[in-house]
Amino acid sequence: MVRMTSRIIDELDSLRPQSPDTLLSESLLLGFDTETTGLAAGNDAIVSASLVLRNPTTGFEGDLADSWLINPHRPISPGASAVNGLSDNYVAEHGSEPMPSLDAIADTIAAAQRLRIPLVAYNAPFDVRMLQGDLTRWRLRPLESRIAPSAQRTGSGAPGTPLLIADPLVFDRALSHRHGSHRLSATTEYYGIYPHGDFHDASTDTVATLDLVGPMTRLYPQLAALSLGSLMEWQTASFAQWKSSYNEWAKSNGRRPRTDTWF
Repeated sequence: MVRMTSRIIDELDSLRPQSPDTLLSESLLLGFDTETTGLAAGNDAIVSASLVLRNPTTGFEGDLADSWLINPHRPISPGASAVNGLSDNYVAEHGSEPMPSLDAIADTIAAAQRLRIPLVAYNAPFDVRMLQGDLTRWRLRPLESRIAPSAQRTGSGAPGTPLLIADPLVFDRALSHRHGSHRLSATTEYYGIYPHGDFHDASTDTVATLDLVGPMTRLYPQLAALSLGSLMEWQTASFAQWKSSYNEWAKSNGRRPRTDTWF
């Protein structure tokens, strides 16, 4: 199998691990987004993905990006195609084979994790689980096994995952207390962020997600004071609190309660 390389890895190789005491507002970040054939991890598959390495001192102008278009070897659902604009014929003709692309994505994420650089994704469980499902489907090494054991003993991870993740959706639900849509497009509009392209393009969505971190850490003192060492614990507790509040509302309004966890 031919292995694909990532330009971001070349940059990561020159960096030293960040301290657990590093503040989220001062941390290097690795943005991640996917477009998929559908919504079911392990059944559906990734058709495009983007990773963007951001230095907070340079912002968007200093971003280093890698992107992949992948032939998933399974049909894209009509609903997903309507959202991401990708067709079966297009990805079959122009997409790369899954195994080398997925290896490159997973290796890049793992390299950043070893440096204690958070993976930033909006509704992160979806993208991470889609990647994990694809790695399993193609019998590739799991994401967790690519991360050095030392990265799992820093207190940066959470039960069930060694990953260090920053999820602006969790931040917004916990701190804004706003009503209305929490889709990425609505959230970026709320924080005064304009996309560099069209939403539902993996690269555009990745950059927009990274763009949220700056204004959020400036607006909310809780985020400004949050260190990488406490990031996962804070998000896990915040999601649980939000879910409890949501389920109270759902019960009163005849809606189905949520039973999922964050990570």
